[in-house]
Amino acid sequence: MKQISDHLWLLTYPLSVLGTQHGRNVTLIRLASGHLILHSMAPFSAKEVADISSLGKPGWLMEAMLLHDTYAADGKKAFPEVPFLGPPGFSDVVDFPTLPLLPAPPEWAGEVEVLPIAGVPMLKEYAILHLPSRTLIVADLVFNFRPDERGWNRFFHRYIAGFRRYPGMSRIFKLCIKDKAAFQASMTEIFAKDFDRVIVGHGEVIETNGKALLRRGLHDAGVI
Repeated sequence: MKQISDHLWLLTYPLSVLGTQHGRNVTLIRLASGHLILHSMAPFSAKEVADISSLGKPGWLMEAMLLHDTYAADGKKAFPEVPFLGPPGFSDVVDFPTLPLLPAPPEWAGEVEVLPIAGVPMLKEYAILHLPSRTLIVADLVFNFRPDERGWNRFFHRYIAGFRRYPGMSRIFKLCIKDKAAFQASMTEIFAKDFDRVIVGHGEVIETNGKALLRRGLHDAGVI
């Protein structure tokens, strides 16, 4: 577990996709109340559950994209009494009840905002903004793998997934955008927010200049 800002921690896990290493980032947000938000699930060990709980009281589990279900059951098993939030239709994907991300729990007011990314109905991703640390947290909107990748990882990400440079949007995400105007309107709202750091679901944290690099990645993909 790595603390990356006041009240913000990151855990990283391996995740293989078609023989490539994508990794999975789990973000922990501690509210002023002491309650925790767990963004993205993973196969948490008993020790990790204890370590997480030592930071505060787990208050909410969250997956912020419809197809981000790989470890949802693991998270639910590790924290069975904690409310689980997800996008519309997520309950059907994971086969257990989940609560909506919007409206956000009132306990988050002034600290965490939920920002829908419209125009991508197959994915239904939501960006999460942690206001105190000026951090935007995304799932698959962009990836940020290391530029020195080699072998199959490099070939797959560059020529199949379509990443020109990092951070970048995958070819799959771009194909899932069905209403470009709605998507662009959502991104205009997100770019109007105050953030500098970007935590991606897969890859390296963008510690600074995140807004400009995110804008560049979406421009490279031709979606803004």
